[in-house]
Amino acid sequence: MSTPLERWVDECAGITRPKAVHWCDGSQSEYDRLVREMLATRTLVELNQQEYPGCYLHRSDPNDVARTEHLTFLCTRNKDDAGPNNNWMSPPEAKEKVGALFAGAMRERTMYVVPYLMGPVSSPYSQVGVEITDSPYVAVSMRIMTRMGKVALDRLGASDYFVKGLHSLGDLSPDRRFILHFPEERTIWSVGSGYGGNALLGKKCHALRIASWMAREEGWLAEHMLIVGIEEPSGRTTYIAAAFPSACGKTNLAMLVPPASHKGYKVWTVGDDIAWMNPADGQLRAINPEAGFFGVAPGTNSKTNPNMMATIGKNSLFTNVALTPRGTPYWEGMDGGPPPEALDWQGRPWTPASGTKAAHPNSRFTTPAHQCPSMSPAWESPAGVPISAIVFGGRRATLMPLVFQSFNWQHGVFLGATMASETTAAATSAVGVVRQDPMAMLPFCGYNMGDYFGHWLRMGTRVATPPQIFRVNWFRQGRDGSYLWPGFGENLRVLRWIVARVHGEVAAADTPIGQVPRAGDIDLTGIDVSRATLEELLAIDRAGWLEAAAAQDKFLEQFGDRLPREIREEQAALVKRLRA
Repeated sequence: MSTPLERWVDECAGITRPKAVHWCDGSQSEYDRLVREMLATRTLVELNQQEYPGCYLHRSDPNDVARTEHLTFLCTRNKDDAGPNNNWMSPPEAKEKVGALFAGAMRERTMYVVPYLMGPVSSPYSQVGVEITDSPYVAVSMRIMTRMGKVALDRLGASDYFVKGLHSLGDLSPDRRFILHFPEERTIWSVGSGYGGNALLGKKCHALRIASWMAREEGWLAEHMLIVGIEEPSGRTTYIAAAFPSACGKTNLAMLVPPASHKGYKVWTVGDDIAWMNPADGQLRAINPEAGFFGVAPGTNSKTNPNMMATIGKNSLFTNVALTPRGTPYWEGMDGGPPPEALDWQGRPWTPASGTKAAHPNSRFTTPAHQCPSMSPAWESPAGVPISAIVFGGRRATLMPLVFQSFNWQHGVFLGATMASETTAAATSAVGVVRQDPMAMLPFCGYNMGDYFGHWLRMGTRVATPPQIFRVNWFRQGRDGSYLWPGFGENLRVLRWIVARVHGEVAAADTPIGQVPRAGDIDLTGIDVSRATLEELLAIDRAGWLEAAAAQDKFLEQFGDRLPREIREEQAALVKRLRA
């Protein structure tokens, strides 16, 4: 008697017509064999194995280098369930239109069946998914990013409760590229892209879009958040979850190295991108569903993220970075400046005089999390870690203070719902435009965001001690365009204030937008930030905030009756306080 999984695999094979079917077991020998095959077909390029052991370079098609949000759809029976925050296609139309693209799509290719587990092996909060793909690059990447193979099949058994992902490279044409989510069926279809964000279906597609729908139904949160533990010299560790849009310093914060001035402090990485938070014992407990990091390369160096630099030195896949003559990767912002010559991300000869970027601005590395020097001893704890604070941040040159706290949970949900950030290269759109990005989830929320805000509001009532909520902004600039705050490791000074607030050890000043640190409560010893600069960093521009409130109002209007009354009340209260 075949299992539900076997029947589904047979069904997909009947449609896509592969020349062979391979069930991935997740073993090292299987990984090595797939790598050898990709080296033979030039899908991968071997890097210098003395300097980067076990590391390889992958170049994606030049038209396939980032998430394609305009080609990403939610396919729900009711259009309003998808909401204005998602592109919508009805399930019948999607299956007819995109199903045709899968017909025979794997001819002359091997179909890889990739069973994977999102979350620690023995955690009750972990979930099984299975991705069917014709890309060996996807198969080996999923081994890095998830617990893949036998461990997932053992967890699944004969159950039919798993997320089904069907992926094919197709012909890589943007005209025939679709990323479809059927949350009511726990199914994902992706065709025409090999880029990680569109093709590694366990990541954004499963762990956020499908999982957020499941989380609402089951009473938990699936969020685009890092998880970090701040250990003080006393030994007390406080866990924080934080949401930032892509390329806003999220991974750097997840792996923060305490500055030399902070002896006795440790910052522990639990996760850098996704948090699943479940109510337990009166609080929210979080797991990181991933087993690897899929990080942005440009700007990563030994100053911005020394822990990541230590992590990616072995057993890593690099995508769309440049290649130096000695066989090592290069990207803009890397230590030591540019090489005199290289092959750029498309394999073309490049020099610093070429006038182009050597690495693509959204070039990536895929690397095992367990190699990170700052990984928390609790990162694979089945019960997860208790979250004391939730931080929302973005990239804003003006307006947004360095840090402030919400008045309460409801106000905190409003702060997350009205979050905005300047866009980056992680999505195919203009760079530097202020865009509303609630909870950093706008591209990833698998249902109507009005309902999503309502789910957040309810979650605060489901635990006796909900996390306290904060906003941060490391990117505020002075009149001359220079950054007012040093950032990087020095952000620990802000996190220390957040930790002290959580434990009731420091006061704050009430302002129209929330509670800000009092002068003197953020430690400035040993850094080149004056008291006057700190006051500028914390200043509230009432006129600017009223202008921002109008933009927020316009954004929230689109959710109509789905927008919770509490969010409207918070918006009105903000405007009233600003005008007082």
